Formats: sequence, structure tokens, C-alpha cells
Amino acid sequence: MSSYSAIPVNGDAPRIGRRRAKSSLKDQHFAGQASWISSNINLVNTIVGAGTLAMPLAMSHMGIVLGTVVILWAGTTAAFGLYLQSRCARYLERGTASFFALSQITYPNAAVLFDAAIAIKCFGVGVSYLIIIGDLMPGVVRGFNPDADAVPFLVDRHFWVTAFMLVVIPLSFLRRLDSLKYTSVVALMSISYLVVLVVYHFGKGDTKADRGVIRVVKWASLTATLQSFPVIVFAYTCHQNMFSILNEIKDNSPRRTTGVIVGSIGSAASVYVLVAITGYLSFGNAVQGNIVGMYIPSVASTIAKAAIVILVMFSYPLQVHPCRASVDAVLRWQPNSFKRTGNSPGNSPSRSALLPSQSQPSARNDSIGEMRFAIITTCIIILSYIAAMTVSSLDKVLAYVGSTGSTSISFILPGLFYYKISAPDSPLHQRLPKEDDEDSDDEEGGRGGLLSQGLGSAWRKTILRKLSLALAIYGICVMIVCLGINIFFTTVAH
Repeated sequence: MSSYSAIPVNGDAPRIGRRRAKSSLKDQHFAGQASWISSNINLVNTIVGAGTLAMPLAMSHMGIVLGTVVILWAGTTAAFGLYLQSRCARYLERGTASFFALSQITYPNAAVLFDAAIAIKCFGVGVSYLIIIGDLMPGVVRGFNPDADAVPFLVDRHFWVTAFMLVVIPLSFLRRLDSLKYTSVVALMSISYLVVLVVYHFGKGDTKADRGVIRVVKWASLTATLQSFPVIVFAYTCHQNMFSILNEIKDNSPRRTTGVIVGSIGSAASVYVLVAITGYLSFGNAVQGNIVGMYIPSVASTIAKAAIVILVMFSYPLQVHPCRASVDAVLRWQPNSFKRTGNSPGNSPSRSALLPSQSQPSARNDSIGEMRFAIITTCIIILSYIAAMTVSSLDKVLAYVGSTGSTSISFILPGLFYYKISAPDSPLHQRLPKEDDEDSDDEEGGRGGLLSQGLGSAWRKTILRKLSLALAIYGICVMIVCLGINIFFTTVAH
């Protein structure tokens, strides 16, 4: 522990003061503006989506006990992936965290593949949101006006996709994720209405006549359970926006960022469990994929369908944001560019990652040039619009994209990145823990505190590194299982 002897006694205090000054100057290079609350709101909105409506069906396949356990387990693994992302972000200069930036200091030659997978995944989800709008809006219009069929364009899905594009286009051109906090609030109000609707009908008991058998412990079958497992796993996918949250949050201390993760995943898990249990108890094994569509047509159920439209409408820009950054990173990528910049004299990998560098692209939305930003955003919007207008269902495509893209960014990449970057022989690992231990020493105010902190920190980092590898392996297993399920059911359907 001799290398960690920066104890604030005698002549060490001025040196620590200078180190603190340098640290604060580095943090001022990029100062986040987003609050803890807005970060939570945007992340929760990224997580909670139309997949909430499928939770009762998933629980019908698994039973209440196993279904609840799987929902909580999926949330725990997703939260751990987010936590590893927050840990990895500390190895990068403040405000430059991204999958691309981490790829450059861990697996530089695979960086383009990682970002391409993220871009495809976010693009596919964005297209699915537009398709949902086109499918639901004719029913919403009919619910409010039974004579709507007399006006053909009001029940035309193409018209509604086009109309709502006029709303999402301005939102998609916002550079900062924090700018979407108000639309995220509206979206969360919509999902709150859906939750209230499901709980209200459960409490009222007006669905008992159509209720099927209820499974508490017993599951339907292994095949049905495995079929629903990907739905629950993918319902927590929000990792594509985590780095933007970390870049924009004003206080990026470990305690605050961990609080964002716990708060957002905890909120999502609470919503999923509540809707899954009350929705399943309302209809039993007769429940269908979209529980809102099962209620007797009324003003309340029509408003619920409109709430889904509002939810996915305001979720679309949250997919464009990471998609744009990943596309920009793919376009900027050059083979072996990291080796040329990272191994140059006087520019060690640790300095390239932790200090400002113009030679490494940051793949951050607010660092893209005006013209480039406009062109990439326009292309994403036009292509997603064309896809939504020409394709009526993307269920199978999204099943494969979700199995690969969602699993990769939720489990595999966070696990592999932290495992590689925290290796004991890594220059980045050797540099960052020293600074962290010095900070811990300043807080403890003595050598005894430093020694106990150092030993405890070393033990925690060793366990965390092993768990990160386990998460990556778990992600690979989930990918294999999900792809196998999709292939199996596609083959059976044909």
C-alpha cells in the first residue's frame, strides 16, 4: 500500500489541493446540467413502454410466483448492467462516455460492430413505435366517433403515421436527452393511466365472467415459459441511453448515478409486477397479449389506447437519440485508429481515455457538427417513416433484433467492457483506483481509514470483475435461448 500514501498530513495537503484543483478543472471541461429527477424520468420512460401490456400474458405462462421472480430477476440483471456502465464511464473523460468510446479503449477493432448493432436495434424499435401509432389510432377515432368510417382518411393508418411524424420530428432534432424530460413526464402520465385502468378493473371485478383458470405456482409449460422470458428481459432495455444520462447529469458521483439506476429500475419493476398480477387475476389464462384491448369498449378503454399512442410517440425520440450517436460513430470509424493515437509517444491509453483528446471521436450527440447532425437525423427519420408506411408488422424482425441487439447492450457489452477495463494489468485500472483511494483517504482523514478502505475496495473490485464476466456469459446464454425460441416458433408457424 506504499503507492497509496497520499495522507493529508504535513506537506501533503498542498499537493492534494493541487490534485483537487486539477480534478475540478477536468470536470469543468464538460459540466452536466440534468438533474437527478429528470435523469430518472427519461430513463424510466426509456424502460417502460408498450411491453407493459404484455406482462399479464407472460405471467399466465409462468404462474404468479415464477412470473414475479422472473420480473424481479430481469430487473436486477438489467440494473447490474447499468451499474457496470456507470463504473466504466469513470474511466473516460467527463461527458464523453459512449459505447464507442469504451470500445476504443477495450476492443477498438470491434467498435464499429458494437455501434452498428445499437443503431439497428434502436432504429427497429423506433419503427415499431410508428407502426403501433398507425395500428391504434383508427380504433381510437372509432371509439370517440362511431361514424368515423364515413371519413376514410380518419381510419387510415398511413394518415396517422404521417400526422404523428409532424410531432416527433422536432423532438428528434433535440441534441440533449435532458431536453425530452417534459415529454417523458407526459409519457409517464400515460403509462400511469394504463396502470390505474388495469388496477381499477381488477378492483371492480367486472372481468370475472370472462376469467379463466389462474395459476399461482404451476406454469403452463417449459416452451410457453421460454417464449415469455424474452418479453420480460427486453422490457428493461434502456442501456442505449444510459451513457447520455451519465454525460448530462449534473452530479455524476457514484451515489447519485447508482440512485438513478435503482430508482428507474425499481419504478419499472413495480409497474411490471403490479400490471402483471392485477391484469392476470382479472382475466386468468384467458388473458391476451394486449390487455387493454380485452376490456369492454368504453371511453376509458379508448383513452387507454390513446395513452399508448402518446407513450410510444414520446418514446420515439428516445430511440433516435442513441441511434444517431451510434450511426455517427460508425461513419467516423477507421480501422486501427486507436492504435495510432493510443500508442503514440507520450500518449498512453490511460491519458487518451482520461484526458481530453481530439483524435478520438466521442460519439456524443452534442459533439456532432450541425450539418452532420441534421443529415443523420433526417436520414433516420425518413427511413423509419418509409419502413412504417410499407410494413404493417415487424414482430418477427423485432424479435430477432431484440434477441441480439437488446441482449448485447444490456448484458454482454457492459460485462465485457468492465471485465477488460478493470483488469489488474490494465493502465486504466492502475490509474483510476489510485485516484479513488486518495479521495477515500481524504474523506476518512487517516491512515487506518485508508488501509481499511483500500483492502475493502480491492476485494469489492475483484468480486465485481468476476460478476461482470458472469453477466456477459449470462447475456450470451440469453441470446442463444431467445434466438432459439424465435427460430423454433418461426419454423413451427411455417
